Amino acid sequence: MILGKLQGLLERIYEIEAALRVEDFLITDAGLARSLDPARPAREKLLVAESADGLDLALYVDQGVLDELAADDPTEKLHDGNLASFWIALEGVSHFLYLTRSATYGRSVSLLELEMQAEIDKYVTTLFLLARQAGAGVPARLHAWLFERPAFDASLDGEGLERYRRANRYAGRYCRHLNRHFFSARRSGGLMAELRRFYRLPWHRKIRHIDTSTRLFA
Repeated sequence: MILGKLQGLLERIYEIEAALRVEDFLITDAGLARSLDPARPAREKLLVAESADGLDLALYVDQGVLDELAADDPTEKLHDGNLASFWIALEGVSHFLYLTRSATYGRSVSLLELEMQAEIDKYVTTLFLLARQAGAGVPARLHAWLFERPAFDASLDGEGLERYRRANRYAGRYCRHLNRHFFSARRSGGLMAELRRFYRLPWHRKIRHIDTSTRLFA
């Protein structure tokens, strides 16, 4: 299944091995997703509730998204026609993997941190797939698509919208650092070590790393 492939891709990039598989937590029933979380509708949503035994967890992904990706697998060929659905599914898998891994180590995670990591994951996995499939470099328009002209859900409220904007802003700065330091400078040898180290940093150190790294290129 495509979600399992995306989880495997993220696990390889960040050199992690998750005990839980995303397919086991998937729901595609929009009505069920709304009953579990009646807030803002979305084509992808990680549903989380704390209980006495820990976390109750489910990942909702719209069945239409899954059908499209099953018929046009982005891990085989990523292109303009399946890119949007790929990013929707990838965001859900990113949230699931980051949250469950953090919970395994007893580390709390904010919504802002989840959103920022998902934006970084979209950028990185897109580049990895394009490089593997076509030997392509960094598309000039990719950073602009994700970070310079993002389209936020019109139904987001003030607090939610600001969270998405901050996550997008931090992720955009970090990915610009990756582009300048590793891709443009052709120093890809240290890229994997950088990505894996950053993934494991606590939130405050991630922000410090972004501030320090991007200041060097200001």
